[in-house]
Amino acid sequence: MTQLSAITDPQGAVAEAYQSLRLNIQFSELEQPLRTLLVVAADSGADKSVAVANLAVVMAQTGDRVIVVDGDLRRPRQHEIFDVDNRQGLTTWLTGGGEPPLQRTGVESLQVLPAGPAADNPVALLSGKRLGEALQELSEQADYVLIDAPPVLAVTDAALWATRVDGVALLVNAGETKREQAQRAKTVLEKVHANLLGAVLLDADKDALMTGWQGDKVTG
Repeated sequence: MTQLSAITDPQGAVAEAYQSLRLNIQFSELEQPLRTLLVVAADSGADKSVAVANLAVVMAQTGDRVIVVDGDLRRPRQHEIFDVDNRQGLTTWLTGGGEPPLQRTGVESLQVLPAGPAADNPVALLSGKRLGEALQELSEQADYVLIDAPPVLAVTDAALWATRVDGVALLVNAGETKREQAQRAKTVLEKVHANLLGAVLLDADKDALMTGWQGDKVTG
């Protein structure tokens, strides 16, 4: 977990920025509960998996029970970031049922549901009724369920996830995401009636500081 600034430098500027994001999410709960949250990038330019993991860590450090779900069935990374076994995960749970194969991390109150073995048809797996039931089960075991998914503009997976969660945070990369890409991603999420909470600007400076909560305004 050496790539997680929230762990390696908990008092640093990057960790503080994630704390600010956590507070913004909590303020969004004044309008409606946010138990399940999709944190997704507009395009492949943002390191969305590390962003999800850092946010999960700062939430857990404040005492919240957090579950990270690796919903990126194309290029899963959460098992690598948290150094957990990926032989059982979301794919095996959705197809086989039983108890969710949650794995503990080195952070108290933070568990990970890795992606599991590669799925032959991720879209079909994520389109089934079982996914909604699974998220409901996880939300009963945690204060926050954070979902990592492929970029919005890459495949349809993110849009499928967006219809199942309480809220969506859209990541844009200050150095790579173009304004039109961010706008296209916002349009895709709006078409599926996602609850878009705001845009998060990554790599705003050399310290990879996360800033820029913009409500429903997406800037490139």
